Amino acid sequence: MMLFLAGGGGILSFNGGFALWVALTLVIFLAVMGKYAVPLIMDALQERETRIKESLESAEQALERAEKISKDNEKALREAEKKAQKIRKEAIDEAEMLRAERIEKSKEEAEQIIEDARQTIEQEKKRAMQELRDEVASLAIQSASKIIDSELDEQKNHKLVDRFINDLSKN
Repeated sequence: MMLFLAGGGGILSFNGGFALWVALTLVIFLAVMGKYAVPLIMDALQERETRIKESLESAEQALERAEKISKDNEKALREAEKKAQKIRKEAIDEAEMLRAERIEKSKEEAEQIIEDARQTIEQEKKRAMQELRDEVASLAIQSASKIIDSELDEQKNHKLVDRFINDLSKN
């Protein structure tokens, strides 16, 4: 308490000259930062925002393409089932004219066509989903690596993104 009353440079003492220098250097610092550093930082933030938006748009487009492929596959499956039903009906009509041996053969052919069509559609669907996963993973890794400098290498990033996509597909 003695130092405070005596003005002897205690913690709470005030020095006007020092305060003036602090204020002056603060103003100079703020002016230099405002002129040189802030525009660079703002440009970098704007570029980052643009990259993120582009990555999100690319991912949305990839999802739209995957949905379109899925719809096309469903349509092809329905057409294949219609064709299979048509073949079955023809086989039944022929069976009335042919012996029982011919009927069994026609049914087997129809079932094989349905199975082949389903296998083809399933393969195309898996291939499309894998392409989508690869593209989404690549986009996610590219954007994440540009945004965050982490200690994970690219292989670990791929595994992490693949695991995330698999978890999403399970849900």
